[in-house]
Amino acid sequence: MSRTRYVSLIGLGFGDCGKGLFTDYLARTLNAHTVVRFNGGAQAGHNVVLPDGRHHTFSQFGAGSFVDGVRTLLAAPIVVHPSALLFEAQALEKAGVRNALDRILIDARCRVTTPFHQAAGRLREHVRGADAHGTCGVGVGETVRHAIAHPDDCLRFGDLHGASRQRVAHEKLINIQRTLRHEIAALLAHPIPDDHALVHEWNLLCDDLIIERWLEQIQPVLQRVAAQPIDTLSKILHQPGTVVFEGAQGALLDEWRGFHPHTTWSSVSTHAVNDVLRDYGIATKAEHYGVLRSYLTRHGTGPFPTHDGALYALTEPHNSDANWQGAFRRGHPDAVLLRYALACVGALDGLAISHLDVFDRIGRLRWCDAYDAYDVSSTDESKSAQKIHQLNVSAQHDLTHQSQLTELLMRSTPCYDDEPIKNATDLLERFTHAANLPSCFSSSGNTHLQVNALIAP
Repeated sequence: MSRTRYVSLIGLGFGDCGKGLFTDYLARTLNAHTVVRFNGGAQAGHNVVLPDGRHHTFSQFGAGSFVDGVRTLLAAPIVVHPSALLFEAQALEKAGVRNALDRILIDARCRVTTPFHQAAGRLREHVRGADAHGTCGVGVGETVRHAIAHPDDCLRFGDLHGASRQRVAHEKLINIQRTLRHEIAALLAHPIPDDHALVHEWNLLCDDLIIERWLEQIQPVLQRVAAQPIDTLSKILHQPGTVVFEGAQGALLDEWRGFHPHTTWSSVSTHAVNDVLRDYGIATKAEHYGVLRSYLTRHGTGPFPTHDGALYALTEPHNSDANWQGAFRRGHPDAVLLRYALACVGALDGLAISHLDVFDRIGRLRWCDAYDAYDVSSTDESKSAQKIHQLNVSAQHDLTHQSQLTELLMRSTPCYDDEPIKNATDLLERFTHAANLPSCFSSSGNTHLQVNALIAP
């Protein structure tokens, strides 16, 4: 192959749709040399299972890392968590990938999550109580928020390399700790509640020695992973072969298009991919594929009209309720949310649909094509419902509009087709019709051997 091909995978739900599986598959079948992470940070959780049973949940490394020679590139929008990167490299080594840190490239401009960002983000979520947003607890949102509020103190990966830059980094770390400690102190009750987890996070913000300990902890990463300039990364991305852009989270969690405040601090769209391509001087058009699970899922809080406790019979070996996000919920396929996601993400070339083996594990799924939205403030016992087929997409970045959509979804009940979904073929046809896009890839299992190319890739 003498040309370079750019392929992206964009989640069309709330995440957990199979992007890791399809990234692994495409890396193997399309002669990929690089997987680019272009949004989010260490909160990603992309599962890859190999036919021999080995498994890894990819967080910052690209999900093509089980394929020999495939590199990971963390592009400038990524929020890097160096200590988590080290732990993930160690986990990959146990799974048989012994050179993960030697195969990762990090843009020098990437923002860096510190222990202070992670602690502050967790403490903010604790203070929200019943109004929790659904944080992953790894500090991505807090890192972005702090960088916007205090741009001069934003720590970037390039700051951690070289003696002169490290002095700058040390000063920034002192300022980050001080600023976040003051902000969180204003939120917490005094005295701090006797909660072990809460006290631990607060102590991190108060520990004057944590900076040196953290810098020492991440030295194995800094010694093996250089901060890369734009021109070097551009040359790599121009090399012949395939570059896979692996999206994190899903379009329904997008910072501007998701249902505020239950969103992520990153952009989940084809526009985000195209922006990265332009940033590295690449004019070639990318192929964009929207990724769907056969049934809808989401972690933690936030609106979920088709949520159905009966679907908890669909066991999740790699998703649990024991994390900062809370319960892992399941729901029926939702054409209203699918249409909304498609209107937000930009032009796609096709769909990739995972978990079609669901019909081997549960009788039937139901298809939601509309909602009944009730006026909960009405005192009329015969409350009339507004029929919703399509959610309005704001012409601009408008969090008030997104909050109104959240409120609408919270008072909506799904309208299901009379006929349940019979089998995988029936579901594929419904997705194709609702999206007006071809189904290009499907999977009926959790390894690359169970992925089918419905249209020649």
